[in-house]
Amino acid sequence: MNDCDAALAEAQASGKIYSLLEFAAENWPERPASTYAGTTYTWAQTAARCHAQATLFAGAGVARGDRVAYLGFNSNVCFEGYFSPAAIGAIFVPLNFRLALGELVECLEDCAPRVLICEPKFINQAIELSERCPSIKQVFISGDDESLAVLRTDTAACSLSLPSSFSFLETDIAACLQSKKLVALAPSSAEDTLILFYTGGTTGRSKGVMLSNKNFLCNTQGSIPLYKMQEGWRFLIVGPLFHIAAGARLFSCAALGGHAIILPKFDVPEVLASIESYRINSATLVPTMFQMLIDHPQFATADLSSMEMVASGAAPMPMALQHRVIEAFAGIRLYQTYGMTEAAPIVTSLDAKYHVLEGPNSHKLGSVGQPAPHVQLKIISEEGTALPAGETGEVLARGDNIMSGYWNLPEQTAVALRDGWYHTGDAGYLDADGFLFLEGRVKDMIVSGGENIYPIEIENVLASHPAVHQCAVIGVPHDTWGEAVHAILLLESDVAAPSEKDFIDYCRERIATYKCPVSVSFRTEPMPLSPINKILKTELRKPYWEGRDSKLV
Repeated sequence: MNDCDAALAEAQASGKIYSLLEFAAENWPERPASTYAGTTYTWAQTAARCHAQATLFAGAGVARGDRVAYLGFNSNVCFEGYFSPAAIGAIFVPLNFRLALGELVECLEDCAPRVLICEPKFINQAIELSERCPSIKQVFISGDDESLAVLRTDTAACSLSLPSSFSFLETDIAACLQSKKLVALAPSSAEDTLILFYTGGTTGRSKGVMLSNKNFLCNTQGSIPLYKMQEGWRFLIVGPLFHIAAGARLFSCAALGGHAIILPKFDVPEVLASIESYRINSATLVPTMFQMLIDHPQFATADLSSMEMVASGAAPMPMALQHRVIEAFAGIRLYQTYGMTEAAPIVTSLDAKYHVLEGPNSHKLGSVGQPAPHVQLKIISEEGTALPAGETGEVLARGDNIMSGYWNLPEQTAVALRDGWYHTGDAGYLDADGFLFLEGRVKDMIVSGGENIYPIEIENVLASHPAVHQCAVIGVPHDTWGEAVHAILLLESDVAAPSEKDFIDYCRERIATYKCPVSVSFRTEPMPLSPINKILKTELRKPYWEGRDSKLV
């Protein structure tokens, strides 16, 4: 048994994610655990910092099951937040910093955290949140020396007045470690909620997804062999840590005694520079990130020689982009992952051997792969009956990775988890070999003249046109057919712009006529994106459906 297997076995036996941190600190104490803004902490230092933070939380009245929220960019403190509240059985709540203040208030009123950690950039929001959310008893201000120095100067100059319940986290951690008066550890275990993720809210008010130690241990144990990760790998953490796609990788990193290089946000030059200078082995990106990387002039000369594996997730990748990625990342193992927050997050994965443009494996490109070893899948009809291979219906999943439910929403939980299966809301079919092909969201499905039309098929066709930079297909109201297919296009700036008819004809040459757009509109501004870079079709549909029916959700 190697060290990684031993770390996972120990965590599995205890049911505690925190065991991964303890194992790493004991077995790889001097290995780097995280690097952020030029500062690196070893696994021993990280475990000590997490213990100190747990002590501070306990001093602020945080008890088992209480919530600790974080508002800020990716940072080492957010990395540590995946472990530190759990040390005393509390729940971490990483907040989407892009939400409007009112939306943040909704989340905090829902989960009622006792402690809020915030970065200096968000201090004004934190002050207002602490005033509007009475559950918050203590606010810890995190940040690097430079940002804290600016904040302290502003405070001293009376341009900013901090409430008495605010303190500086790094100062408090240092004092706690120096005093050596640390709280006794009592980590949460198997069924206890470890992290509460608020979904992106693309279908209405955000829901808090409760993910347990068991959920994350299941995902971690399944993902390491799935992606052929190796002990000591260096992971680039660039997706937002309020989203599970980036966050789940932290547990893999701990189990492998790896090194997380954390960037505050996605920036192409910084990503390329980090890959080269830190000799990054692995990264998880979303399709828009891949496109931005490949399109950037620095990509052609970037040194990617250290990269072993890159995974794509969070949104389907158009076929045209897949072809570009395969060519651009030649020699690097590519995986496409289908998952969601409620599944912690992996459901299926398309193995690297299928990311080829020719040969016997190329016909699987376009699928999202086969179920992960820890997941069962089935496809059902609208009536709830299981469908055979090749027939499209709703994708259902079950396994120890599936959430325990939505926070404070028992009715929605019951609907999502009915009959022992998680109902994803995604439409797709399984082929004869068990590969899943997605057809879009069930709610995105367009019903036109009695025909079910899935936008992703049309989007793949449009994305293959050389003049198209980005596209989205939606259903718009039609007096006769109920809905009509409408394409929204953002064109490349350096090519001659075809007409609406040209694009419709282009589709008619490639797919059935009933699936083709009957109208096309052109955007000059980027598509509206969710915090995880999914195109917000709810926003695109609004001008067409406002006041008519429920297609806005």
